[in-house]
Amino acid sequence: MRIANLHGRLVLLTTSGALDVHEASEGRFPSDPQEVYTDWEAFRSWARNQDPAPPAETSPEEYGLPVPAPRQIFAIGLNYIDHAMESGVEPPEVPPVFTKFASSLTGPSGEIVLPGETVDWEVELVAVIGRGGRGIPAGQAWEHIAGLAVGQDLSERTVQLRPPSPQFSLGKSYAGFGPVGPVVVSPDEFADPDDLEVVCRVNGEVVQHARTSSMIFSIPQLVEHLSGVAELLPGDIIFTGTPAGVGLGCTPPSYLRAGDVLETRIAGIGTMRHTMVRGAAG
Repeated sequence: MRIANLHGRLVLLTTSGALDVHEASEGRFPSDPQEVYTDWEAFRSWARNQDPAPPAETSPEEYGLPVPAPRQIFAIGLNYIDHAMESGVEPPEVPPVFTKFASSLTGPSGEIVLPGETVDWEVELVAVIGRGGRGIPAGQAWEHIAGLAVGQDLSERTVQLRPPSPQFSLGKSYAGFGPVGPVVVSPDEFADPDDLEVVCRVNGEVVQHARTSSMIFSIPQLVEHLSGVAELLPGDIIFTGTPAGVGLGCTPPSYLRAGDVLETRIAGIGTMRHTMVRGAAG
C-alpha cells in the first residue's frame, strides 16, 4: 500500500491511479493526509480492498509532504558505523536521539533556501508510526509502523556544532531542512523492510550509498528504545540516521551551494529532488 499527499488531499495509489480517499470512502476517512493515522488499522483494512498499486518507485513532482503535521519528530544520530567513524566518534551503545522541529518539514521536491555556507546532506529512511504506545517490544514493532518514506536530515553544521554546547535540533530545523516523501509505503510491500538501498546524489554524483541493514539500531530496536521513554503517537515520524558520505566527512569538507540539485532515493519507495537557492546569508 502506498499513500500520498496530492494537492493537500490524502490519496491511495491504485492500479488505475490516485484514488481520493475521502471521496472513495464516502467520508469514512479524512481528506487530511495527517489525520488518517489516528484510525490507521481501520484505514489499512479498507485500503486493502481498493486494488492497491503494485510496488513501484515514485517520483516527487506531483506530491506534497505525506506526513504534514506529526506531533513528535524523533531523529537518530550516528546509526551507521561508517558514519560514526567519519565523525571521529565511537559507535554508540544506545541510540543518540534529538528532534527536528515541525516547521522544518517540507515535501519531496522544490527549492530549499541555504541559510549559511555549511549546509550538509544526510539521506535517511523515515518510519511513520501507525499504532502508538509505550513499552513496545522490538518483536512487535513492525505492527506499529504505518509505513516508510524517504527523508533528508539537512544540517547547518556551524549552528549544529557551535560551542559551548552543540545545538543539533536548531542546526537541523531551518525551513525546508526536513524533506519527507514522496509517498508512505507500508512495510508489507518490501521483501525485507530492514534491508533497503539508500542513495544520495549531489548534481548527479553519488555521495552516499548504503543499505539500511547496516544500521546499528534497526527500526524495531529504535521503536523499543523510544517507546520505553516517550509514548509514540499515531503519525509520529522517526528519522533513522544517515550512513557515511556527508559533506562534513570529506577532506576538505564539502557543503551545498546555490544551484546544487540534491536527489535522495530509497529503493522501493522513490526519489526526492530539491534545488538549493541562496538565502540572506547563503
